[in-house]
Amino acid sequence: MKPCAFDYVRPADLASALDTLSAGADVRPMAGGQSLVPVLSMRLARPARVMDISRLRELQASGRQGDVLELGAAVTHARIEDGIAASFAQGYLTHVAGGIAYRAVRNRGTVGGSLAHADPIADWPVALLAAGASVVAASAAGRRELPLEDFADGPFSHTLRDDELLASVHLPWRSEATRWAYVKLARKAGEFAQAIAAIVIDRPTGYARVAVAGAGGTPMLLPALAERLLRGELRGFDLSQAGQALRDGGAQAGDLHAAAVALRRAVQELS
Repeated sequence: MKPCAFDYVRPADLASALDTLSAGADVRPMAGGQSLVPVLSMRLARPARVMDISRLRELQASGRQGDVLELGAAVTHARIEDGIAASFAQGYLTHVAGGIAYRAVRNRGTVGGSLAHADPIADWPVALLAAGASVVAASAAGRRELPLEDFADGPFSHTLRDDELLASVHLPWRSEATRWAYVKLARKAGEFAQAIAAIVIDRPTGYARVAVAGAGGTPMLLPALAERLLRGELRGFDLSQAGQALRDGGAQAGDLHAAAVALRRAVQELS
């Protein structure tokens, strides 16, 4: 199939982009287009206008600002894979980016686009959830920051208003003692995952998060399991315990066996 007819606009700067969104027309932002273009082609989305934000400099910034790592929404997976955030959590983001699809996709796909698409089994939603990320939503009226766990409110659904654009991702900086595990189950490299388990633990600061994708409508946190991991109580963690941890955390759908396998492997890497 081919997309329905739409107008194409490329704003010169972020302010112009936000003005376009605030005008009230049916506008769909596009950065890399790796998710949006197939959706348009299948006519699952029929916007009146597609707004190309891929070249906005304000959305491509990245770097550490005090105790926060900022990633602009239009930063590509490839730039992260190539090391712009290599010092964060001992290469955690670099590792995650390098396992997303194929290099051709990583060259164009963006971190903000992945979060806004809100695929419940995509890499960045679960990886950044484990890292304690928040997102900054910008509109012509101002900005607001919200924790990533409050951003997606269902599969392929998020809490951005129609006049808002996901502008950047903020991650609290982690100490040099940070350890992490990231386990993705897929039939072969580059394919969509069946389940993902992500753990980030920074014992000197008392931080630990366990996030799992593939066991429900959105990636889920397992705070009780994270506390046990922080206390070093999970040696010998097996598949049945992983399944119970998922059920205790509220898992009700998805491939629970695959999620339990990914979770067991991730915990075993760190315990």
